[in-house]
Amino acid sequence: QVQVVESGGGLVQPGGSLRLSCAASGFSFSTYFMRWYRRAPGKQRELVATITGGGFTNYRDSVKGRFTISRDNAKNTVYLQMNSLKPEDTAIYYCNAQVVSTDFWGQGTQVTVSS
Repeated sequence: QVQVVESGGGLVQPGGSLRLSCAASGFSFSTYFMRWYRRAPGKQRELVATITGGGFTNYRDSVKGRFTISRDNAKNTVYLQMNSLKPEDTAIYYCNAQVVSTDFWGQGTQVTVSS
């Protein structure tokens, strides 16, 4: 069955960096878009970044120039490199795969940006 599992969250000071990973299984990973979402306390879930199977990327405006989404199709893994982190980046980050019109989500990984 389709599974996505996130890792790599934690506590970091403003201006710091973290790299999130999402290990996927159960589908033909290289042919599907992969996305990172986040949900901040008291807010709705929002799309952070998207990567196509061929590596084309798209970002929400607030993270452009600071976050980089990438993928390793040989490892069935997608990454989110987050630099210059701000307190407003604090959220639970979720990996998403939409396979045959069905959304699959991981359990999420907490990112807290605080001094």
